[in-house]
Amino acid sequence: MGRSGLPEPISRLIDELAKLPGIGEKNATRLAFHIFKASEGYAKSLAGAIVKTKTEVITCDTCFNFTSVNPCEICRSQSRSSDVICVVEDPLDLIAVEKSGEFKGKYHILQGAISPLEGIGPEDLKIKELINRLNGSEVNEIIVATNTNVEGEATSMYLAKIIKPLSIKVSRIAHGIPMGGDIEYIDELTLGKALRDRREI
Repeated sequence: MGRSGLPEPISRLIDELAKLPGIGEKNATRLAFHIFKASEGYAKSLAGAIVKTKTEVITCDTCFNFTSVNPCEICRSQSRSSDVICVVEDPLDLIAVEKSGEFKGKYHILQGAISPLEGIGPEDLKIKELINRLNGSEVNEIIVATNTNVEGEATSMYLAKIIKPLSIKVSRIAHGIPMGGDIEYIDELTLGKALRDRREI
């Protein structure tokens, strides 16, 4: 038997689910019992989806978004503008910007933000890849949509400093977003307004 008289497989499932961010043991226990009570087909489908996520999802060589094809759908799209790139910290931010419905260009995912306290410098992000992407391209504007915290602001200022000499306009999403706020948690209307009201930096 596992914890508190539970069978070992359920106890192990609770342990694994509790490792997920924001879940905790109580929610993990609820989820484990939900999975246990569901049909065997559901359990197998869930397990299969998790395995496929790990085996079939890759990173786009162009924008560094998660994808199952390379380059990703957005990078391949002929209907999206190629002259403007929205720079975000991670794929969850890209999803948030897409939900706003305001942006019809391409993306570049930095995979983080500059944070000296955590030992994360520009060389640890996909900044060099962004510069390589801009050289000889038709891009005439970069929209920096990093978070409005200290790290996001430091990242936006660094990007402006290195991109402006390339004669490319660098703008920052407007601060309809609260300071310290994370892009992925902002509602679509606020994020859409922030994109429309972006300012040059």
